[in-house]
Amino acid sequence: MDIAQLKAETRQAIGSADARRLRKTGMLPAVLYGHGQQPESLVVAARELQSLIERKTHVLELLVGSGRQQVLIKDVQFDHLGTKPIHVDFARVSLTERVEVSVPLDYRGTPAGVTEGGVFDAAAVDIEIECVVTEIPESIRVNVADLKIGDFLHVKDLVLPEGVQAVTPGETIVCSVRAKAEEEEVVAAAEGEEGPAEPEIIGRKEKAAEEEEEPESK
Repeated sequence: MDIAQLKAETRQAIGSADARRLRKTGMLPAVLYGHGQQPESLVVAARELQSLIERKTHVLELLVGSGRQQVLIKDVQFDHLGTKPIHVDFARVSLTERVEVSVPLDYRGTPAGVTEGGVFDAAAVDIEIECVVTEIPESIRVNVADLKIGDFLHVKDLVLPEGVQAVTPGETIVCSVRAKAEEEEVVAAAEGEEGPAEPEIIGRKEKAAEEEEEPESK
């Protein structure tokens, strides 16, 4: 298994002001913990971390000074738009141990119920699983083509890769196909007869800027 590498530096200063300064320079505050060792405050390059996230990397080799260790990207906090990472937690791991991670669901197919006029509802975008750290799947494929109106899929119905176990409770609803509500049909018909409603003019409001607080180290 080829493991991606990421360089990190020891973070000297701590606090919200320093975190904002780091982000302005293209760096991110990070915390490394686990395996009974003391947590370490680190700094990593934002662009490199973003690239790893986009490639759905879970496990990587963290290079700190002359040392290196395998870590799991345990938690990433994003900005208010949900696009740019602002803080990352790394957990020390052994390449043979089992870990719990969140993996996205990949819905495939058009439900039969949708072609009959139903509405597809994706109740979950990801689930928690447990597996060997080197066998973490990029996603869990969910075939929804056979779903009819009134059908549900639960976590227990998912076909998981060999060696992967669901941590999310089996009775958790993943997705469903429901009948289109009569009210929706009535409203749609009424709008079609009366034409589009006049847009409401809302006064502009200035939004106060919220200052980002750096997460506490674990």
